[in-house]
Amino acid sequence: MSEDLKEKTYWEKKIKQYWKPFVAIIIAIICAFIGAIIVGIWFIETSPIGAQGTALVGDWSLDWIVGFMILIILWELLFVGLPLGVFFIVGFYIWWKRLSDEDKAEFKARDKKKHRRRNTGGSGGGGLFMFIAYCIYIGIQGNYYAPFSSQPYSYWVYAMFYTLMWIGIIFGIPICIILIIVYFAVWRKKSE
Repeated sequence: MSEDLKEKTYWEKKIKQYWKPFVAIIIAIICAFIGAIIVGIWFIETSPIGAQGTALVGDWSLDWIVGFMILIILWELLFVGLPLGVFFIVGFYIWWKRLSDEDKAEFKARDKKKHRRRNTGGSGGGGLFMFIAYCIYIGIQGNYYAPFSSQPYSYWVYAMFYTLMWIGIIFGIPICIILIIVYFAVWRKKSE
């Protein structure tokens, strides 16, 4: 039996054994998803950013986008993330206290075994870095507070290309210098 199949059958057995907490987790996730949608709609309808949901896309500015993202993340954390976190922490504590000693020992033994980590293929923060660099570039240009309709769309697209260019210059030149130094100081000596 392969390791993946053993893992799958183990968790199927545990889900059948502890079906009540599993159902509670599923219901909590569904409620959190619905709550996140409701909080998002509420924020759009009541936020002064975006004129309570009546602003046109051309009325938005980069300032509004950044403020909107920060505020909606904070409201979602307050109304959805915090209660969900408390639910999971308290629920796990209650569930762990009710577990038999044999089950606790089995879970602890499984945690000590080395498990293969799967690569989720996340971006690693590159998109966030690019967005921050874009905001800085637009701010230097003096259009951070300007509505999107104040400039042709080509300005906003070309600004992204210029941001990439400046990132390449700011980080590329030092990286090239460091690589040249490492090549002559370390790699060339190893090959000789």
